[in-house]
Amino acid sequence: MVRGRLVFISGGVRSGKTAFAENWLVTHASGRLVYVATGRPVDGEMRDRIRHHRRDRSARPESWETFERPADFPGILPMIREGDGVLIDCITTWLANEMYEGIESGLPCHRRQGCLETKVGALLAALSEMTEKASAIVVVSNEVLEEPLPAAADIGAYSEMLGYIHQQLVSMADIAYEMDAGIPLWWKPENGKRGMV
Repeated sequence: MVRGRLVFISGGVRSGKTAFAENWLVTHASGRLVYVATGRPVDGEMRDRIRHHRRDRSARPESWETFERPADFPGILPMIREGDGVLIDCITTWLANEMYEGIESGLPCHRRQGCLETKVGALLAALSEMTEKASAIVVVSNEVLEEPLPAAADIGAYSEMLGYIHQQLVSMADIAYEMDAGIPLWWKPENGKRGMV
């Protein structure tokens, strides 16, 4: 089978990333539509966002199979079939989940030597492996680094790692978009030109 295309979509919160990602995948994927959700319903806002995304997908004419994967991303690989179109939403939430894994014991991942780097390496390796099976993979992430962030050590670690992940994803991606107020901007297109879609 031909290697599946990897698409990276970033943008601000509520910029239309998920809707654009879903539409792109419906148009370009050749097999089953798979939604890999990274959110955990830890508070009212997150529960509302999860409900909203589920409702939007169920209202579409296409059928989506959803897998909840808030952590241990490589564990999704056995669930992916040949030719699937896979949407991963979103990396910012996944990173926060993994960063604070182990907090109940008083030593979250981001404070354990090499823990977060290992998890990020496993994420990137799993995405690369997934391209050998899936027809298309769309990875969504929030662009939170353009705004001033609180000067806390864990926020700094999060920002640094998210920036690294974004750079790696753009490097791996066949296509990279940034959403701005519902308008997709091509940053790494197939045709070598930048601009609005």
